[in-house]
Amino acid sequence: MSAAAETSVIVPAFNEGVAIRQVVSGLQSAAPWREIIVVDDGSADETGRRAADAGARVLRHPYNKGNGASVKTGLRNATGEFVLILDGDGQHRPADAPRLVAKLDQYELVVGARSQSTQATVARRIGNNALNAIASYLTEQRIPDLTSGFRAARREHLLEFIHLLPNGFSTPTTTTLAFMKAGYSVWFEPIDAAVRQGRSNIRFGPDGMQFLVILLKVITIFSPMRVFLPLCLGSFAIGGAYAVWTILTQSHITNSSVLLILLSVIIFLVGLVSEQISSLRFERRDQ
Repeated sequence: MSAAAETSVIVPAFNEGVAIRQVVSGLQSAAPWREIIVVDDGSADETGRRAADAGARVLRHPYNKGNGASVKTGLRNATGEFVLILDGDGQHRPADAPRLVAKLDQYELVVGARSQSTQATVARRIGNNALNAIASYLTEQRIPDLTSGFRAARREHLLEFIHLLPNGFSTPTTTTLAFMKAGYSVWFEPIDAAVRQGRSNIRFGPDGMQFLVILLKVITIFSPMRVFLPLCLGSFAIGGAYAVWTILTQSHITNSSVLLILLSVIIFLVGLVSEQISSLRFERRDQ
């Protein structure tokens, strides 16, 4: 039996009536999936009806809850061993889907990594590159596309982290970081993204800041010293350098230097406690 036959496809959709029929039809042509689930997130247009007419199983939220909430609804209702998630705006090419699912025999998470030339705007490319760089540092692994919503994984592993998934647009960020820091194998499959149909619901400023906060939150959960140690060393370096300068120029140490050094010690101790809590969380999970 092929992997596609055991794969539930989840398509979160909010006011995607323009593209959803084409997305569902494209998926049906790409492979014999176990099921195609479209989660209509309280759309004001005909997203749900058009998805159902195209042959998808439609789950509807009574009001708009967010992209992440739609993914969680799909995960709870999916029946396949594997799960494929893609956006309902038409930017992900259904023809690429079998390639992602085929790699689940080697990897726990496969992400469709969009090429730079096919990402939406220059501003968004710059923002995504910044997030990719920060995430790569925090995870100590190269991440070419942190925010891609096109991904495949075993359903049981996604359910393992469902309590971490936000209701907004940061689900791809959270799942990528969670899988990496939990020690699962993650593969980034190169893909080209098409121009989305309709208007994007992501706001560059507020949602970009939310992505950064989620990134720091998840890393703090799994590997807190990657956040606390640089802050500790930075505070200690500034305090120590200022202390040396005041000794040489004023023959005494200022309160500011002492406070910065004490702050570095406190940050380090908080980081150690967070690291121990993180270790205990994993020990309980393994048991």
